[in-house]
Amino acid sequence: MKQSLHASVWTWCVSALFLLPVPSIAQNTEQTSHFEFGITVGPSNFLGDLGGTMGKGRPFLKDNNIPMTKLTLGAFVSYHPTEWLGFRLAINKGNLEGDDAIINGKGGYEEYRKIRNSNFRSKFTEAFIIGELYPTIFTESDPTDLFRKFRPYGVLGVGLYNFNPQGTDPLTGEWVDLKPLHTEGQGFPEYPDRPEYKTTQMNIPMGFGVKYYLSERVNLSFEIIHRKTFTDYIDDVSKDYVDPALFYQYLPLADAQLAERMANKTGNSTTRVFNAGDKRGTPTNMDAYYTAGFKLGFLLGSSSSDRSMRSMSCPVRF
Repeated sequence: MKQSLHASVWTWCVSALFLLPVPSIAQNTEQTSHFEFGITVGPSNFLGDLGGTMGKGRPFLKDNNIPMTKLTLGAFVSYHPTEWLGFRLAINKGNLEGDDAIINGKGGYEEYRKIRNSNFRSKFTEAFIIGELYPTIFTESDPTDLFRKFRPYGVLGVGLYNFNPQGTDPLTGEWVDLKPLHTEGQGFPEYPDRPEYKTTQMNIPMGFGVKYYLSERVNLSFEIIHRKTFTDYIDDVSKDYVDPALFYQYLPLADAQLAERMANKTGNSTTRVFNAGDKRGTPTNMDAYYTAGFKLGFLLGSSSSDRSMRSMSCPVRF
C-alpha cells in the first residue's frame, strides 16, 4: 500500500512536469497580486522664494537649504495586481520652512533676498495616489521569490495637500498667519491678477526609490518624492511689494499695522530698502517640496497560485 501511494505521487509529479507550460517573462511578471501597508518617516524640504543659495533663485534643488530640513511622518496602503506594478494611497504630515536669514551672502543676487529678511513656516497634510513601476521585474527569473531582493522603482501620481504659511512678527517675535494679511495685495481690486490663494491644492508627486525585501512579508524602501505644485504662495511670497496704504484701506487697523510689518521687513517704516513696485519674489517659479523617506511595508496576502505552489514539493525520498 505504501509503495502504491509513493508510486502515485511520483506519477503525479512527472505528469505535472509535462502539463506545465513553458515559463516566459510575461508569465513570471503576472503571477502575484497582494496588498501592502506600512509607515513612512523621513526628512522634508521646501523649494521656493525664501532662503536659497548664491546667485539668482532657481527652481528645484539649486536653492535647497539643508538647515531648513524637517521631519515628515505618514502611512500607506498599496495594491499590487502584479509584481511589476503597484498603486499606493498615502497620507503624510510634516512641516516646511524657509528663511532669508540663513543665506550666506557673497555680494551677488542673493544679497537682495537676504535684505528682504522674510521667513515662513507651514505645517502640511497631504494625501496622494501614485503608481509604482518596477522595471527590473522583467529581468528576474522568478519574480515571486522576494527574500533579500533589491528592486528599484519609479512613482508618479496626483495628490491634495493643505498648508498655512506663518511668519514671525518683527515687533513681537511671534508667529502669525500670513494669508489673512494679504501681504501682496491678494484679493484687492487694485491687483486683479492676484486672487486670494487657496490653502488646499493639488500637486503631482513624482520620484524614485529602491525596495529591499527583509523577508517574504516585510520590506524596507528608501525613496525620494518631489511634489510639483501649482502655486507660488506656500511661503506667501511671489510677486512685488504693494503700497502699504492699501492695508489700511481694506483691513482693520490692527491687522493693517501687522500686514505692513509682515509684508516688508527691510529696514523700518521710515527707511524701507524696498518699496511698492519693487520685486519681492519670482512668480515664474512655482513653489515645490520633497521628501526623502524610509518606508517599512508589510504584505497582507497573496492570490498567487505560483506562490502557493512553491509550498508544494514532490517527494525526494521514501
